[in-house]
Amino acid sequence: MAHLAAPAYPDGQLYANLRGAEAVALDPADVLARFLRALGVDARAISNDPVERAEMYRTRLAGRRILVVLDNAASEEQVRPLLPGAASCAVLVTSRARLTGVEGARWIDLDVFARAEAVRLLGRVGGEERVAAEPGEAAEIVRLCGGLPLAVRVAGARLTARPTWRLAHLSRTLRDERRRLDRLATGDLEVRASLALSYEGLKGEAKRLFRRLGRFDTPDFPAWLAGAVLEESADAAGLLESLVDAQLIAVSGADAAGQIRYRFHDLVRLYARERADLEDPPGERLDVLGAGFGGWLAIAERMAARVPGPCYAAISGSAHRPRVEWPPAEVEPLDWFDAERAALLSVVRQACALDLDELAFDLAGCLEKYFDIRGMYGDWSATNRLVLAACRRRGNRLGEAVMLRGLIDVVTWNSTPDEGDATSRFHADAFRLLEMFTELGERRGMSDAAVMCSWALTARGGQAEALAYGERALALAEETGHVGGQARAHVALAVARAETRDVARAIGHLDAALAAARALGNPRYETAVLQFLGIAYREAGDLETGARMLDESLAISRRYRDVYTEVLTMVALARLYLRQGDPRAREAAEASLALGREFNMSHHVADALGALGEIELAAGRPERAVSYLEQSVAMWRTRGWLSFLAAALHVLGQAYEANGDLPAAARARGEAGEILATLSAGR
Repeated sequence: MAHLAAPAYPDGQLYANLRGAEAVALDPADVLARFLRALGVDARAISNDPVERAEMYRTRLAGRRILVVLDNAASEEQVRPLLPGAASCAVLVTSRARLTGVEGARWIDLDVFARAEAVRLLGRVGGEERVAAEPGEAAEIVRLCGGLPLAVRVAGARLTARPTWRLAHLSRTLRDERRRLDRLATGDLEVRASLALSYEGLKGEAKRLFRRLGRFDTPDFPAWLAGAVLEESADAAGLLESLVDAQLIAVSGADAAGQIRYRFHDLVRLYARERADLEDPPGERLDVLGAGFGGWLAIAERMAARVPGPCYAAISGSAHRPRVEWPPAEVEPLDWFDAERAALLSVVRQACALDLDELAFDLAGCLEKYFDIRGMYGDWSATNRLVLAACRRRGNRLGEAVMLRGLIDVVTWNSTPDEGDATSRFHADAFRLLEMFTELGERRGMSDAAVMCSWALTARGGQAEALAYGERALALAEETGHVGGQARAHVALAVARAETRDVARAIGHLDAALAAARALGNPRYETAVLQFLGIAYREAGDLETGARMLDESLAISRRYRDVYTEVLTMVALARLYLRQGDPRAREAAEASLALGREFNMSHHVADALGALGEIELAAGRPERAVSYLEQSVAMWRTRGWLSFLAAALHVLGQAYEANGDLPAAARARGEAGEILATLSAGR
C-alpha cells in the first residue's frame, strides 16, 4: 500500500519497524531521533527530551508532503509521538492489535488470503514448478494454513529448505492438528511465536476467555457465548472486544437474528487450545463446553417451542441448561435457527465426539421442527443418525428412541427408490419404536409410535389393525394431555377410514385434528390437516369446500416457506382442478413434481407423476399419459403403499387401452385387481 501511495508524496518517505510483535518494542523517542536524522538534522542538535524531539519533528514536516510508514506498532502510546502535525503528510500504520485510541484513523482490516492468492504466495516462496506439479496438494497446504499469510510463507520456506520433499509430504504432516503449529516454524519465522506475542499482551481475564472460546469447534459464535463460559465476569462483552482488538478473533458480521458473530482463524484456535491444555485444570474442558453447549440448548429449546412442525411430544434428557439472557422477544425463531444452523450442527457433532449424549439428543430434538419446515431432510437424517449412534454407545435408550422417532419420519417420506420398500421398513421401525417407548414407560412416546404403526398398517392394507393402533394412540395422548398426539392420532384414524371409503368418518376425525392443532397453536400441523380435509371433501364430491381447504393450507405453507406441505397441497389441487375442468391442473401438478424432485420427496413425486398422467389422459394424449404413469407405478412399487399402487395401475391400464396396447392394459388392470382383493381382505 505504501508503494502505491508513494507518488502522491514527492518529498519522500519515513519508515520504521516499531517491533510491536517482539518482546521489546522500540521507544518512540529513539524513532524520532532516527527520523530527524533522516530529515537532515545533525545528531548533535537533537534534544534528549522526547517532547522537544516531537516538536522538532513536526516543525520539519510542516509544509512538506511526506509519507510516514509505522510498521508493526505496539500501542497508541508508541504511535502518537510519531504522528506529523501537518495535514500535507500521511501516516500508514500497521499493527497486530487494533489501535482504537488513535484519533482520526481510518481502519483497514487485512483478511486471510483467498485460495488462489495463497497458492501463488506458496509458489513464489516454495517454488512455482513444485506447486504446479501438485496443485491439489498445494491447495490442501494453504487450506491447512487457513490462508494465513505468515503460515503460507512458513510452509513455502520449509519447502525451499527441503528441495527433495513432495508437497504431499508437507500436507500430510500439517493434517495432524496437535503438531500443526510445530510444523509451521522455520528459522525465525514461527506462527506460534507470533500468536504468543498477541496473547501475552492480554489481561488475565481476556486470556482465560480466549482459552475457553478456543475449546469450541463452531465456525463462528454469538456474543452471549462469552458470558456463558465466564459466568462470574460482568464484562464478558468488553473482554470479547479486547480479543477482537488483539486480532485473536474476528467479527464475522451481523446474522439473520441480529446477533454480532465472531470467529477464530483455525490456527489461532489451535493455539488457544494449546494454551488451555497448558494453563487450565484438566477437568475444566468439559465444564466449559457443557456451559456453552447448554447455552445453545437453552435458547434452542425456547425457540423450538415457537416453531410450527411435527406434533411429537417434547421428550427431553437431563443436559444442563444455564440461564442465557438472550434473545430479545422480537427475534423470530426461524431467523434464529437460520443464523445458528451451522453452529448448532457443529455443537451436536462435537457433543457426540465427546460422548455428551444427553446434550446431543436434547439439541438434535430441538432441531427437528426447524429441519422439517425448511425441508432440510439431509441434515435431519444425518444429525439423527449421528446422535442415535452416540446414544447407543452410551446405552441411552431414551435418547435412542427420540432420535429414531424423527429418523423414521424423514426416512420414510423422503427415501430414494434404490433404498428398497419404504413401507416395509416403516412398519418394522415403527413397531420397534413402540417397543422401546413401552420399555421406558414413556406413554407420550408410545402415542407417537402407535400413530406411526397405524400409518404403516394402513399402507400395507391392514386397515382393521390400523384403526386399533390409531385408537390406542388417541387414548394414550388423551391420558397424558398430549394435544399434539391427539391431532396426529385423529389424522392416522382419518387416513385409515379413507382407505375403506368411509369419508364421512374420516372428515370427523380431521375436524377433531384441526381443532387440536389450532389449540396447540401449531400452524404447520394445521396445514397438514387442512390438506387432508381438502382431499376428503374432494373425494366426497364437495369441490368448493375442498378447494377452500387446500387454498388455506397452501397460504400457510408459503408463509412459512414449508416446501413439504406445499408439494402435497399442489398435487391435491391439481386433481381437484382436473375434476373442475380448470386448466390450472397441469401447472399445479408440474410445480408439485419439480419441488418434489428438488427436495427428494419420493412419495409426492410418485403422486405428482400420477396426476400428470391423469391430466394427459383426460386431454386425449394417452402416449404421454403412459410415460408419466409408468414412472409413477415404478415409484409406488418402491414406496410400498398398496392402495396408491393399485390406483396408479388402474389409470395406467386405461392409458394403455387408449393407446391401443390391450395386453398391457389387461396386465395392469389384473395386477390392480389382485392388490384391491388383498386390501379388501385386510378390512
